Amino acid sequence: MQLSSDNLRRLVEFRRELHSWPELGFAEHETSKKVRAQLDALGVDYTGEVGGTGIVAKLVGNAGRSTASVGLRADLDALPLQEHTGVEHASRNSGCMHACGHDGHTTMLLGAIEQLQANNDFAGTVYFVFQPAEEGVGGARAMLDDGLFRRFPMREIYGLHNWPALPLGQFGLIPGPIMASGDRIDITIHGKGGHGGLNPHGCIDPIRIAADLIQRAHTIVSREIDPLSPAVLSICAIESGDLNGFNVIPNTARLCGTLRALDNVSAERLRVSLGKLCESLEEYYGARIELAIDTRFLATVNDPEATETARRVIEQAFGADALARDYKPSMGSEDFAFMLAECPGAYIHVGAADDEHTHGLHSQQYDFNDRIIPHGIELLTGLARASLEKQD
Repeated sequence: MQLSSDNLRRLVEFRRELHSWPELGFAEHETSKKVRAQLDALGVDYTGEVGGTGIVAKLVGNAGRSTASVGLRADLDALPLQEHTGVEHASRNSGCMHACGHDGHTTMLLGAIEQLQANNDFAGTVYFVFQPAEEGVGGARAMLDDGLFRRFPMREIYGLHNWPALPLGQFGLIPGPIMASGDRIDITIHGKGGHGGLNPHGCIDPIRIAADLIQRAHTIVSREIDPLSPAVLSICAIESGDLNGFNVIPNTARLCGTLRALDNVSAERLRVSLGKLCESLEEYYGARIELAIDTRFLATVNDPEATETARRVIEQAFGADALARDYKPSMGSEDFAFMLAECPGAYIHVGAADDEHTHGLHSQQYDFNDRIIPHGIELLTGLARASLEKQD
């Protein structure tokens, strides 16, 4: 299915319109409205307000009755960043930008709807899932809690993500874990403040405890996790005291960070080990340490059969050399994982790097590479057709 130059131009314009007006998770009201307007113009059946601002559209093939069904998913939300790209279509919402390419993913899914609607010679049902709030605020879980797979039964579901770490024309795909679980950790150390020169010995210094905790925490992965099971523990922020209070030991210190793992055993070991470390330091220093762990993402695990389907689609559409060799999982996270935990499917990385697009995801200089729009549309339509055909 060849995408005409006029259609591509129109889709690029729509993508850049979304980029100009980004919205954060669960607040994608105008974004959702624009998507619904596109669906209305196509005459496609859809359900809005699924999991908040989410949308699920539906196409039934004309090639006879069939119970086969498949889902294709894209994400709607942006990030709380100030854009520094300098492009004409840069964000007009201060402090908010599409720094992860969700504007492009949404556009490609709309393009796939157009292509499948125009070439409706398949049997079965394709659901198109426009998900809100992917960026760590629970959009996938909200859609699942709203009955996504009960209301829109899918036997498989596929998602993709533009990937600046891969060159344009390459695809990253592996069975099993392709992206890591992601936990947010928050630690509050309650000590006893005082004068840093007069009576430091009478204080319970939360900064001293925080320094000890950070050093010890960063040895957990190297000494308590199987070296053949990738994992990450990073303390990324610390807040305590006042720089103007050079001789004041504060009462508290707050730390924040993340835990990442590709399997549940390692993820749980990280959580337990960090908890034990906090307990031991609490006892040793006589402080009170609060540890909160919020599992924002599960590991994104590709079903082997769905991965094989995606591999065949990529090779047939783009050639055997299009699959990146010896591809490795990413320690980044993706809440499409929650959907894959309930429905078999696969997640694919779509190469996006070229001479004009060198910035990584979540960079203030990042902009989606519009040259991959045809790639994404061809991949999504191919996945839908291949999944339906194998189910018959």
